[in-house]
Amino acid sequence: MQLSNKKPNVAKLLTLATCSLLGTAPDAIAAEDTNQWRFDTALMYYGESERVTAVEGIIAASKEFSDQEFLNLKLTLDTLTGASANGAVAQPNVQTFTRPSGRGSYDIEAKDTPLDDTFRDSRVQVNAQWSQPLAENYLGSVGAYVSSEHDYFSLGFNANIAREFYNKNTTLSFGIAAAQDQISPEGGLPTPFSEMLTVQDGNANGLNRLGADDDKTTVDLLFGLTQVINRKMIMQFNYSYSQVDGYQTDPYKIVSVVDNNGYALRQLYESRPDSRNKNSVFWQTKYHLTNSVIDFSYRYLWDDWDVKSHTFDVRYHIPLEGAYIEPHVRYYQQQAAEFYQPFLLDGEPSPENISADYRVGEMNGLTLGVKYAMELEGDSELAFRLEFFQQTPTNPGFETPGVLADVELFESVSAVVAQISYSF
Repeated sequence: MQLSNKKPNVAKLLTLATCSLLGTAPDAIAAEDTNQWRFDTALMYYGESERVTAVEGIIAASKEFSDQEFLNLKLTLDTLTGASANGAVAQPNVQTFTRPSGRGSYDIEAKDTPLDDTFRDSRVQVNAQWSQPLAENYLGSVGAYVSSEHDYFSLGFNANIAREFYNKNTTLSFGIAAAQDQISPEGGLPTPFSEMLTVQDGNANGLNRLGADDDKTTVDLLFGLTQVINRKMIMQFNYSYSQVDGYQTDPYKIVSVVDNNGYALRQLYESRPDSRNKNSVFWQTKYHLTNSVIDFSYRYLWDDWDVKSHTFDVRYHIPLEGAYIEPHVRYYQQQAAEFYQPFLLDGEPSPENISADYRVGEMNGLTLGVKYAMELEGDSELAFRLEFFQQTPTNPGFETPGVLADVELFESVSAVVAQISYSF
């Protein structure tokens, strides 16, 4: 989330922007021409209808110690509660599922999407980023972050270098980021394709488990070009490559095995590949109209899981007297992963990998929102953002046998996002 509306020199901050696209740089924008600390704070609420609720707080600090030498720090705290889809299919009868800990169970009413209501989590993340000139027309940046949840720990580093040309109208940049994650799910790591046991089977906890934890590594590369077109237009082009190796299965997701009439016979734990290579291209254009600015971006992503996605994003910045308003529209469309299946027919050979998680399925999403910000005394700003989000999973071509034709297999998810931010 963007916490500040200050407009510092683009060349000074391009390094931070590039690392931010890698997902590692703080979101705070460094203050220009000052040796004082600047703070950006935000509180965000995200709520899905009858599902997940999240509350996130951010405080970011930035300071310029000397010419073009910036330190950025950020602390993020968030909590998540509610219910999350476990991947099983809805049924015309009540279903009972074992909780991830193996020490209890929960019931799902007839025709309802199976949701695990034990979803609880909290996260603490700290980011630090330092940028400075390396030589004439060269800017460099290094940073690190650490993030901790009750079942997930992540540590990451990043570095970036940018070279300016043609009176700073053209900038080429290269960034690299690496992360090491440890996954320690509640109840341990389930054995892929093993059956979810019930509490009645006698202490399901610890059964069908590979171990207590596993890890994965991620390496991201980014190549960027920023070009000032004229006094009113600036463009940015990026290509990024990401390689992920290690445990990528969601330990809390299952897949239903159904008979020819669509009735669920058993639940199996999902399995995903232990490697993933992602590519994406990104184009952003900002154009200054007479009294406003339009910001348009497009991203295309593809990977070796056969996931392909398109993201269109438009923001329209409209200045007001001592304030501004910014409408926002975002559209997202995704093709399903090659191993996505909403269910598995009994008797069919098991594929090498399988997941019924709608997040790797076929879907589209639409976000509509608006931001309003006002200038306050002392070079401070107060802003409010409200957005509505609709995510619609779709059937990528699977036939639905028997009773599955009478239940909702691809249920839409609606959410509201509300944020208040204060910069000083």
